[in-house]
Amino acid sequence: MAVAQKTEHKSFEMPDEIREFPHGRAEILNVGASEVGRLVLEPGWRWSNDVKPIAGTESCEAPHFQYHVSGRLAIRMDDGTEMIAEAGDITSLPSGHDAWVLGEEPVVVVDWYGVSNYAKKAA
Repeated sequence: MAVAQKTEHKSFEMPDEIREFPHGRAEILNVGASEVGRLVLEPGWRWSNDVKPIAGTESCEAPHFQYHVSGRLAIRMDDGTEMIAEAGDITSLPSGHDAWVLGEEPVVVVDWYGVSNYAKKAA
């Protein structure tokens, strides 16, 4: 017998957890037996400067599946592949990348995958 999924309704206005780091924050919702995150990255944010000291890895090891709400985010994969993601874009990023905010507008992304360990100290 299948277990029925319960109806849930949550808002990033009241996240279950907030992880702050220089130039940004991750707002986490626990919903539907998953975690969904909203990353708010301010101008000047760069993963290798602001999150690397927390993660303790050479590049971001969190894979991401993201919808880009606002701003422009430059992404460089460890293999050298580069892209710029803008509002309305969807990105699927495997482990092994750096990223940084382009311009003066904050970047906001909703991340359905990879936020569980994002900006958490490495074990």
